[in-house]
Amino acid sequence: MTSVRPNALPWLVLSVLVIVLDQLTKWWVLTSLPEYTAIPVIEGFWNWYRTYNTGAAFSFLSDAGGWQKYVFVVLAVAISGLLGWWLRQTRRSDWKSALPYSLVIGGALGNVIDRLLHGHVVDFIQWHWRDHYWPAFNVADSAIVVGAIGIALFGLLAPRPQPAATK
Repeated sequence: MTSVRPNALPWLVLSVLVIVLDQLTKWWVLTSLPEYTAIPVIEGFWNWYRTYNTGAAFSFLSDAGGWQKYVFVVLAVAISGLLGWWLRQTRRSDWKSALPYSLVIGGALGNVIDRLLHGHVVDFIQWHWRDHYWPAFNVADSAIVVGAIGIALFGLLAPRPQPAATK
């Protein structure tokens, strides 16, 4: 695949904005919210709840003993690098590819910063309905999920190239 000019690398500004917003909200959480104490935002549905995740999504491998931190850092950097390379191959106007790639890059690197600074990811958004709680998450996690949905959705709905007519 050859590089496309002008490419979508300027979309990395969105990745930087995601990282900045993620880190600012986590700074607020670390300096303002007590640990493991629910603070209702919308009673019965949404709490601020400062907690930590040493694993991946839904605390996957959180009890693995510490080695998982490095695996998740390497994995996030590798995926971000691959998506950055894909951005370089993407037309700048192709927002259906560039937007989700940029969101995933920003979210992944936001959580990498946490793992390197704290040894875990800071989570603080808790949604629930009655006694059913969704695992706490953060801005970076939200960007990753929205980006991944965009990649899947736009990838599945993208028009397929038509085979060349045979003569």
